[in-house]
Amino acid sequence: MIIARTLAELETARTRLDQTGFTPTMGALHEGHLALIAAAKQAGLTPTASIFVNPTQFGPNEDFSRYPRDEAGDLAKLEQAGCALVWLPSAETMYPDQAATSVRVAGPSRLWEGTIRPGHFDGVATVVAKLLGQMRPACAFFGEKDWQQVQVVRRMVADLLLPVRIVPVPTVREADGLAKSSRNRYLSSQERAAAPNLFAVMRETVRRIETGDAVEACLAAARAALIGHGMVPDYLALVHAENLEPLDAPSPPSRLIAAARLGPVRLLDNLAVG
Repeated sequence: MIIARTLAELETARTRLDQTGFTPTMGALHEGHLALIAAAKQAGLTPTASIFVNPTQFGPNEDFSRYPRDEAGDLAKLEQAGCALVWLPSAETMYPDQAATSVRVAGPSRLWEGTIRPGHFDGVATVVAKLLGQMRPACAFFGEKDWQQVQVVRRMVADLLLPVRIVPVPTVREADGLAKSSRNRYLSSQERAAAPNLFAVMRETVRRIETGDAVEACLAAARAALIGHGMVPDYLALVHAENLEPLDAPSPPSRLIAAARLGPVRLLDNLAVG
């Protein structure tokens, strides 16, 4: 496995590889990330990845400084998964002093995470555009757990006419249904026991919506159920799967999306509807 830490090293490494499938990460890797590497291999592409904790997607009161970091462990996991190249840029490489350009997104970024975390998706879109320009893959693989992020990246790539295909990969879950996330490690044992209730409540809500129950009544019951399990919902909504606009009735493609706070962690999840 090639490890590149400078643009010159990356340029040299890229010339040695055939068509690549790229997985951008912020490290603290788990089975969800490794599923993206596996998806690139299954697509017949040479798997590549990056590790960069991107400061521009964190708000002033968010957890950039304590975001989990384990470079040695992450590199070992990527090598075992068959990754051919890992890009480890510095903040100075990604955001040099003279830089004057960033990506500002609208559309699917407007609501939900975009409302709660102003500027977050501008930071995501900017760093992904930079990474795609540096890595130049045929395809880039993103986990569906961050559904809104996937739609923002797809929209950005389409709008900027970037020559890459964005490939979403289904959410990887624990045995009890909890979506795997780097931040799950911050849950206490009691909180970890309660966390799978988000998936359980969402699954029941999807069942009710699909059988014809009124959407708003289903969502209200689900919010109450989450509160009963000790969570504080930031949102729980039925939305158009691509533009993230709210729906009052399922109209394919539809998605149930949710974010709920449990102790120090915001749990995100989503499920297809219909």
